[in-house]
Amino acid sequence: MTWRGVMPATTTAFNVDLTIDHEFVARHAEWLIDHGCTGIVAPGSLGEGATLMPEEKVQLLETLVKAVGDRVPVVAAVSALSTAEAVQFAKDAERVGCQGLMVLPPYVYRGTWEEMRFHFGAIFMATNLSCMLYNNPIAYGTDVTPEQVRELADRYPMMHAVKESSADIRRVTGIRALCGDRLALFVGVDDVIVEGIDAGAVGWIAGLVNACPKESVDLFNLAMAGKKEEARKLYEWFLPLLRLDTTFDFVHLIKLLQADVGMGNKRVRPPRLELSGERLAEVQKLVRDCLANRP
Repeated sequence: MTWRGVMPATTTAFNVDLTIDHEFVARHAEWLIDHGCTGIVAPGSLGEGATLMPEEKVQLLETLVKAVGDRVPVVAAVSALSTAEAVQFAKDAERVGCQGLMVLPPYVYRGTWEEMRFHFGAIFMATNLSCMLYNNPIAYGTDVTPEQVRELADRYPMMHAVKESSADIRRVTGIRALCGDRLALFVGVDDVIVEGIDAGAVGWIAGLVNACPKESVDLFNLAMAGKKEEARKLYEWFLPLLRLDTTFDFVHLIKLLQADVGMGNKRVRPPRLELSGERLAEVQKLVRDCLANRP
């Protein structure tokens, strides 16, 4: 398992009856890899994992492993209400051929560090897979500090990476100061990717890549290569779209952009509903203005 490069947190495509469109899921994953992505992560928040039944999550992973698992690692996003449920899903992910786990804190419950450490550790030890810790205090209410990241890294040798989504670039430098190169650091917020790479990140769990893989991979590679002027020009064009990843309706917005580029549809599962009215018109104008000036 190599933790590096642009790894899409993929959307989950639905049929008209809101069942998973497995044919499109496979084709979409192949398209992303063809454009230079280095892995596939599913089913996270962007993949509407919380709306999928346990068996649907496993079937989704099976589809992805069959489609691209011989080319790049498929990483299972492990999120659950209970530790037992998360551990079972991690084992299922290993069974169907995933090569890595992205481990989230438990949904809803906001516990002590002792409880969160136990939860993470139980998942890390449940399989032989390489693990990424996902820190997103904005979305999940649990914040893993750099000192706590180091504690987990010292305890669990199978923890190899961190997806840092606090949107505070100081967290990247803070973890590097404590852990050096022990962990591969990934940016998890689309509109700070260049800043994150400047701070020492080596990967990007990306959202807008679902619709714009070439631009995402090009931006990442330019930033990693230190080609600052070329990266700046592409970043300035891309930022209005990348900021769609930072709002409460980011799933709707990214799926809308996918539909506009002809690589997906706008269907979402309740409680989400498709965009309408002023919000839809506002986003459609932004998207179409950006795409009309696509570099």
